[in-house]
Amino acid sequence: MSNPFTPAQLWSLADRYGTPLWVYDAATIRERIAQLQAFDTVRFAQKACSNIHILRLMREQGVKVDAVSRGEILRALAAGFTPGFGEPADIVYTADVMDEATLATVVEHKVPVNAGSIDMLHQLAAASPGHHVWLRINPGFGHGHSNKTNTGGEHSKHGIWHSELEAALAAIRAGGLVLAGLHMHIGSGVDYGHLQEVCGAMVKLVERTKAAGHDLHAISAGGGLSIPYRKGDATIDTAHYHGLWDAARKQAESIVGHKLGLELEPGRFLVAESGVLLGTVRATKNAGSNHFVLVDTGFNELMRPAMYGSFHAMDVLRRDGAALPARDSVVAGPLCESGDVFTQGDGGVVLPRALAGASVGDLLVIHDTGAYGSSMSSNYNTRPLAAEVLVDGTDARLIRRRQTVEELLALELSL
Repeated sequence: MSNPFTPAQLWSLADRYGTPLWVYDAATIRERIAQLQAFDTVRFAQKACSNIHILRLMREQGVKVDAVSRGEILRALAAGFTPGFGEPADIVYTADVMDEATLATVVEHKVPVNAGSIDMLHQLAAASPGHHVWLRINPGFGHGHSNKTNTGGEHSKHGIWHSELEAALAAIRAGGLVLAGLHMHIGSGVDYGHLQEVCGAMVKLVERTKAAGHDLHAISAGGGLSIPYRKGDATIDTAHYHGLWDAARKQAESIVGHKLGLELEPGRFLVAESGVLLGTVRATKNAGSNHFVLVDTGFNELMRPAMYGSFHAMDVLRRDGAALPARDSVVAGPLCESGDVFTQGDGGVVLPRALAGASVGDLLVIHDTGAYGSSMSSNYNTRPLAAEVLVDGTDARLIRRRQTVEELLALELSL
């Protein structure tokens, strides 16, 4: 659990901007970027936190960006990233499918495509001969803290199945495309033994690529670097992580006969610990043996507990700085939905948690929400998207204003 903010800071921001409120710490993001500088290219998986101001901060630190939709390509352009086929390219588009509007956008801006299906290669070749591509390969196995975050193996939709590599390479040659690199991402979490297996699989893919008569410029280790959501969770040894991949890169270089770039594609690692979600306690009540603390933020803001059973540390802050005696509590939101509970496990089982006693008006701080928080928010129950604030030293500035219900209604009433 990380908490880069003081209680006084959080109260000040809640008073100024209201709740629910996302707050990010710029210094934490910069620290995480610095931890990965041994990699040739750090490419931020912006789906984790796609605010344009966060993307600009990344760009200023030399980080490149990955986009997984047309909208994310346009966000990257708005943040100042430069499109084109450079090595490494500022922007790479990663997907398993590509609609016509997205295809037109990657062609217009010459955005390299990290293809997860052979049909994408055919479509791109017809529209843009000479386009640069990566191949995202599913090695046949995966890993993740949840089945929903496992991005490898036969139950995953992601990537070109490993036995289809030669068919994909043939499509590249037939379509006049240019192979930039090979990409492999098999899920979230880090198991170093499992990672060694992934590295070995990548080297074998490079061997097969060379045997098929193709060259490449880089390999990508994908993402999935975890963070310690719970006290006592392991932290990533970034030097060891790089060492395993660097050894694989050197083996691959001996196969192709020249230098290869080594990319990493982190999302949560760069931003999760930078962020908190603030909510205000609006009610408390008992239901049999359970004590409920009800706040003004719901899973339409933070989906992870409801979707994955994910754990997020929480604190109750009283304005006077005092702390009431702890009690086991179920923390839940305002949505008309039984699953709108922040203290739950996989499958929706309610898990009361020891928290300082809460009263109406107290501030609830949900920690480590900088990744897959705001970017997964929705308008469920016709709730406007919350505001976002970036704290950089003594400066705190609004980087997304609070959406209004009137703006939501205008999308329908203006027709």
